[in-house]
Amino acid sequence: MTTPQIGKLQRVPLREVWRHEAKDFTQWLQDNMDVLNSVLDITLVNVEREQAAGSFSIDLVAEEEGGGTVIIENQLEKSDHDHLGKVITYLTAMSARAAVWIVSEPRPEHVAAIVWLNESTSADFYLVKVEAVRIGDSPAAPLLTVIVGPSAETKSVGVQKKERAERYDIRRQWWVRLVARPDAKLHAHITPGQYSWISISSGIRGMLLIYTVGQNESTAELYIDRGKDADNENKAIFDQLYAMREDIERNLSSKPSWERLDDRRASRIRIRIKGGYRSPEEQWDSIQGEMVKAMNELDEALKPALKKLKIGN
Repeated sequence: MTTPQIGKLQRVPLREVWRHEAKDFTQWLQDNMDVLNSVLDITLVNVEREQAAGSFSIDLVAEEEGGGTVIIENQLEKSDHDHLGKVITYLTAMSARAAVWIVSEPRPEHVAAIVWLNESTSADFYLVKVEAVRIGDSPAAPLLTVIVGPSAETKSVGVQKKERAERYDIRRQWWVRLVARPDAKLHAHITPGQYSWISISSGIRGMLLIYTVGQNESTAELYIDRGKDADNENKAIFDQLYAMREDIERNLSSKPSWERLDDRRASRIRIRIKGGYRSPEEQWDSIQGEMVKAMNELDEALKPALKKLKIGN
């Protein structure tokens, strides 16, 4: 059996194939859009050169076969910040649906930037690496490789990141308003954060007075966690307080839930309030008023019980 001859793929310097980026490569790409279409998940048609975008000139502007404008920026060099800025500027100026940035060598920071743009915007961004190759004495041939492109996964990640950032911002606003209330003296010195809770010490190590807020529910609670290897101590403290629950509950407007949490290290005594940071903003004051009232009552009701606890330091 005859062994088939296998040639060796050689890379050719791009400037030997296309001496001038605009005059040679951009013109070639316009005439051979099928090469680019073969690596993209969209089909580009009606390609035009050097469309004006303010005082700038876009290398190529195309139409997606299904509708929508796509801008193409060519760079027969390492990617740089200047061209990244152009890609974004041109896409905005043309109200384009997608942008294709073709470079000879994509820098890692620009790969990360295109990933971020796909996650964070409604437009689609493609970063494509261009090479020239030949086998033996054959003519040089283009080799285009998509380094980064849009996908349902990246868009989903982007939505999740946006929702997370929005959630953090709303919660920070929630805590800013709560700690500023004149009746929220216990937590008045707390710096508002972005998380779902804020806390202060009850005066005893590992026993915290905590506010929590969710989308539709808020709480005021005593959280018992004396630290690593303190499971038995936490449960012993909870059991002592539970034995005094009638005296504690007598001074509360709302009955708390006693949560020993046997499958966890900590335990807690929790008062639940309907409403959270996703409630209409005009309801925040009322919800926070109930939270503060519950916390103040819980603090006062617990003070005599905490003094009676038999615990170590």
